[in-house]
Amino acid sequence: MIISISLFAGLAERLGTSRISLNCSESGLTAERLKKLLSDAYSDAAPLISAAMIAVNQEYATADCPIRETDEIALIPPVSGG
Repeated sequence: MIISISLFAGLAERLGTSRISLNCSESGLTAERLKKLLSDAYSDAAPLISAAMIAVNQEYATADCPIRETDEIALIPPVSGG
């Protein structure tokens, strides 16, 4: 399955795009596993990926949240400001 992921803030800046796709053949993919696969695929951004929250269908996901090909996925790194 091909997972499409929207990127925000420093993560989008680091990777130079606001959207990436990941081809994954794993069954039972979870939010936590997706972060691991992305960290492996984009090792230069791994610290930001590991600290990021995953949103699935516009709601923050727990680590064990299942990921389906049709889900809307967003990776949101921590941001600061004021």
